[in-house]
Amino acid sequence: MIRHGFASANELKLHYAAAGPSDAHVLLFLHGFPEFWYAWRRQLEDLSDKYLCVAPDLPGYNLSSKPPEVARYRTKYLIDDVAAFAKHFSGKRKFTLIAHDWGGALAWAFAIKRPELIDRLIIVNAVHPGAFQRELAKNPAQGAASQYIHEIRAAGSEERYAANNYAMLWRSLEKTAAAGYLDANDHAAFVRAWSEPGALTGMFNWYRAMRFDPPKAGVAPAANIYDDEALRVKVPTLVIWGLQDTSLLPGCAEGLERWVPEVDVRRVDDGTHWIVYEKPQLVSDAIRGWLGQPPVRQA
Repeated sequence: MIRHGFASANELKLHYAAAGPSDAHVLLFLHGFPEFWYAWRRQLEDLSDKYLCVAPDLPGYNLSSKPPEVARYRTKYLIDDVAAFAKHFSGKRKFTLIAHDWGGALAWAFAIKRPELIDRLIIVNAVHPGAFQRELAKNPAQGAASQYIHEIRAAGSEERYAANNYAMLWRSLEKTAAAGYLDANDHAAFVRAWSEPGALTGMFNWYRAMRFDPPKAGVAPAANIYDDEALRVKVPTLVIWGLQDTSLLPGCAEGLERWVPEVDVRRVDDGTHWIVYEKPQLVSDAIRGWLGQPPVRQA
């Protein structure tokens, strides 16, 4: 059974959903945009027989604190928030970090900066910063697929995305709903989360706080801001990647060994960016199976 609560993370209060024995190994799930803890509801149910599964609303989302300052959404602060939040459940024990989309971007950074806190990392359709930097520089199609970021970061975007019952925000999930993976109750749950005071600004500030922009159409990519050594992930990592993702193209899942020596990439031919809704059992089974196996070390 899923239970709810709040936990402090520095000066913030984060709402969370949890399931499973309180003394079990912690699986910490981080959602993406424009989601909230609800993205992981099936995994909380599926994996709580063996693990303590915890899924917070990240800062700016749903019932969690929503600091108004853009700078508060810089990755270095969010890493500290995740560390402080996780301590409530794992204490001094290591935990497993599982994440999608923006939560995945944060999880990559967390694994790079705080590897001593986690035993493993599981990523679902979220691009490693080195791979994203590479793809934006070398793959014009990825640059084109990332143009929506400028739309979200623009002044007044909250009003545009909230219009007509959040039609523009729901647009990203519309095909998934049309295919039968999300229903009217799911839609209502998302609208409630988006309607929380300050939520859209908090959510959009994650994009506004990004260190670099996708190149605009006709503009050459900016110079690299990350070097390889600064992007090393030193924990065993599973990447689950839906190859039909139209926001993060398949190239984002290629060549990860450059930064992640112990990586296992599982590609799903008919999965999209929203594979957690389309194939929740596949995601749960992949997590359970991989956690039950020793990590695969790359030559």
